[in-house]
Amino acid sequence: MEEQNSDEGTSEFGSEEEFGWISYFLTLKGNEFFCQIDEDYIHDNFNLTGLASQVPYYDFALDLITDIDNEEEFSDEHQEMIESDAEVLYGLIHARFILTNRGLHLMLEKYRHHEFGSCPRYLCQGQPVLPCGITDQKGKESVKLYCPKCEELYRPRSARHENIDGAYFGTTFAHLFFMVFPELKPDKSKETYTPRIFGFKLHHTSHHRTLKAARAQMARQQHEQQLQQQQRVVAAQQSRYHQSSQRGRK
Repeated sequence: MEEQNSDEGTSEFGSEEEFGWISYFLTLKGNEFFCQIDEDYIHDNFNLTGLASQVPYYDFALDLITDIDNEEEFSDEHQEMIESDAEVLYGLIHARFILTNRGLHLMLEKYRHHEFGSCPRYLCQGQPVLPCGITDQKGKESVKLYCPKCEELYRPRSARHENIDGAYFGTTFAHLFFMVFPELKPDKSKETYTPRIFGFKLHHTSHHRTLKAARAQMARQQHEQQLQQQQRVVAAQQSRYHQSSQRGRK
């Protein structure tokens, strides 16, 4: 019985050891769009070329991501900065990793399970979407969602996803994804919504004509108001002249 308990304790300890920083990061609400980067990819310095200049606490952040114990003691403020930089660094590495064959297949599984959500456009009929950045520079724009059916970008429905930097997915991933998996790319939607009034389609010039009529009506009203104002001014002047004439006669 003691040996069994000992084994159970070892098993529990092992599971805790396996739950590193990356696993913790991926469980946080709002990070559902991220996939798990392979450790071998992170440990290859070639894959991290140029990132040190973008992250102030690069070395410490990298140690935190790779679960390397650091003997230095930091103040609470510096520790928060390192943790923040670790999230930024993971995001920047993630943008590169999802362009690899392994990364594309991990994102494929998430796409198949609709983990990125679906297109909010009614006529796209729940088409799955992919996260997409509109710039590769960090700190510029939050992540958007790309629909392959209408080929438009949308804001994430959840506010917590709007805080994710679009650079962590980049401008290439969503489009490279459908080049690698062309069978998943639907035909572009040609269906459009047709406005109707009492069952009749609106003519394409209807808005222009109603706007023109509304402006003409507004111009007439303004002209009438000006005439009325002028008439009141003239009437007031005549009244003052009449009153002054009467006082002069007296």
